Amino acid sequence: MITFTDKARERVLAFIEQEESPVALRVTVQAASPLAPQYELSLVDALDEQPEDTVVDVGGFKVYIDEESAAKLEGATVDWVETVHGGGFNVENPNIKPIGSEPPTGELAQRVAQVIEARINPAVAAHGGRVALVDVRDDVVFVELAGGCQGCGMARVTLKQGIERLIKEMIPEVADVIDVTDHSMGRDPYYQASQ
Repeated sequence: MITFTDKARERVLAFIEQEESPVALRVTVQAASPLAPQYELSLVDALDEQPEDTVVDVGGFKVYIDEESAAKLEGATVDWVETVHGGGFNVENPNIKPIGSEPPTGELAQRVAQVIEARINPAVAAHGGRVALVDVRDDVVFVELAGGCQGCGMARVTLKQGIERLIKEMIPEVADVIDVTDHSMGRDPYYQASQ
C-alpha cells in the first residue's frame, strides 16, 4: 500500500508526541492538476476512522486513507525533505504520470498533432511562435507555447480564441486545451513597436 521513509515516520511521530489525545494520520489525494497532484496529510483523532477507510500501520502510528485515495496511493512512498525554505512531506507516487513524461500516443493525439502542425503552427509562426503537443489525457489536450508565444502577454488570448477554438472545431470530442508553458521563461515574445 503506502510506505513511509524513516525520516517521514520520525517527523510524523514528532508531531504526534505534541498531541494530548491519541491521533492517526489521514492521507488524502486532492483533486488537482495532473501536473502537480496534491496530497493532504493531517493528524486526526484516532476515532476518526471511517468504515470505508484503508488502515495501514506504518510503525508507531496508523494511517487512514479514504476509499478513493487508496487506489491512487498504491505503492506510493512518503518522505520528509529539507530545503532552504524549510521541510515538508514529499509523496513519490508511481501511479501518477507527470504531464509530458511520455510522448502522446493514440488516435486522438495524432489528430490533435495534425491540427497543430497543419493549421495552428503556420498561423503563430508569423509572430515567431510555435505550439507543441505535450500530452492528451482522456479528452483534455496539453500544449506548450514556444518562441514568440512564450511569455507573450497575449498568450492566453491566443490559447482560448485561437488554439483551443480551432482544435475543438476540428475535433469536437476535445473537452479542454490547457497551456502548460512556463511563461516566465519567455525570452523573445512577439512585439511590434507602434509607428
